[in-house]
Amino acid sequence: MESSINTEFDDIRPFRDEELPAVIARLLDNPQFRAVLGYVFKGGNMQELESKIRSFKTIRDFQHEFVKRKVFSIAKQTSDGIEWGGVAKPSADEAYTYISNHRDIVLDASLLNALLVDLGCETTEIAIGDNLLLFDWIEDLVRLNRSFIVRRGVSIRQMLEVSNHLSRYIHYVVENQKHSVWIAQREGRAKNSDDRTQESLLKMLAMGGKAKDFTTNLQSLNILPLAFSYEYDPCDYLKARELQMRRDNPDFKKAEGEDLLNMQTGIFGKKGRIFVQFGKPINSELAKIDHSLPKGEQAKQAAEIIDREIFLNYHFYPGNYIAYDRLWGNGRCSGEYTNADVKVFDDYINRQLGKIVLENRDEEFLRLRILEMYGYPVKNQLFAKGL
Repeated sequence: MESSINTEFDDIRPFRDEELPAVIARLLDNPQFRAVLGYVFKGGNMQELESKIRSFKTIRDFQHEFVKRKVFSIAKQTSDGIEWGGVAKPSADEAYTYISNHRDIVLDASLLNALLVDLGCETTEIAIGDNLLLFDWIEDLVRLNRSFIVRRGVSIRQMLEVSNHLSRYIHYVVENQKHSVWIAQREGRAKNSDDRTQESLLKMLAMGGKAKDFTTNLQSLNILPLAFSYEYDPCDYLKARELQMRRDNPDFKKAEGEDLLNMQTGIFGKKGRIFVQFGKPINSELAKIDHSLPKGEQAKQAAEIIDREIFLNYHFYPGNYIAYDRLWGNGRCSGEYTNADVKVFDDYINRQLGKIVLENRDEEFLRLRILEMYGYPVKNQLFAKGL
C-alpha cells in the first residue's frame, strides 16, 4: 500500500533519500546552479563546498547542516535579527498544517523550517507553485528541500483533478506520515498586506479527507495559523510598481524574469527586524461551525477563523503604526512611535519610491500602495480585537 501511494504522488512529492545523490549530481553539473552557488557563497572554496554537498546521505542532513545554516546566515546579513513567539511552541510530537500570511516568496517557509529545527521539531513539507519553477534546477533544488509542487495554470477541466490530487497528498503527509506541511493562505502574496485566506484553498484542503463532512476534513489536518512580520519588505517597491502597471493595463502580464527578480530581492534585500509568531491550532474553533451549513458558508467561516488568528499574531514596528495613522488612524497610534521614527520611515519610503522606474509614474498612487503594505496589518489586528 505504501509504495502504491508514493507512486501516485511521484509527480509532486519531494525527493526521497535514495534520490539524493543523483539530484545533487544533476545540480552540480548545471552551469546556472553553479553560478548561483558561487554568488551565494562569495569568497568560499567552491571545491570544498561541492564536496560537502556531495557528502550528504539524507535529506534531513542536507536541510539541517546546509540549508538551515545558509538561511540563518542570509537572515543575519540582511536583517536586524529574527525572533519568534506564541502561546506555546509547536509540539515535536504533532503534525500540523501551518497556514500563514505570505510576505516573501522564498524566506517565509525557509525561516519557519530553520526555526523549527532550532525548536527541536522536524521541518515541514513546503507547498510551492510551479509558476516559480522557472528552471529545471530550481525544481530539483526545492524538491530536495522537501517542497511539493502545486500545479497551476491548468485548464478548468483539469483543475478539479489537480486539486483533488494535491489535497490527497497533503492529507497523506499529515495523517499517514505524521509530517507537517506549510502552505500560504492564498495563491501569491497579498500585494497590499491585506491578508485574507482564500476560501478556495480551504475547499481544496478538505477534498482529500476521508470524512463526508467539510469541516471534519479540515480538522483532520490540524491547522495551525502563524504570522510573519518583516519590519521592511525589500520587494515593496516592486509590488507597488506592479500594482500601477495592473491599474494602467488591464491585460498586464508579468515579464519573463519578474518572479526571479522578486525572489532575489526578497532573499538579499534589507528586512530590518523579523518576527515569526505561532498561533494556536484551530480545531476547537472549527468544531463550533454548524456542519449542516452549505460548504461555501463553512469555508467562509473557517477562513475568518484563520484570518483572525493571523491578525492577532502580527508583530508591529514603528513604520506599521505610522502608515496606519497616515491612512486611517488620525494619530490613533501616535504613542507607538517618535518623531525620529517618522523621519527614519519617511526616508525609507522615499528611497524605495526612488527605485521605481515607470513611464507614467504616479507618485501619489505608488506612495499610497506602499503605505498600505505597512498599515493594513495594524488595521486588521485592531478589527480582530474589536477596537
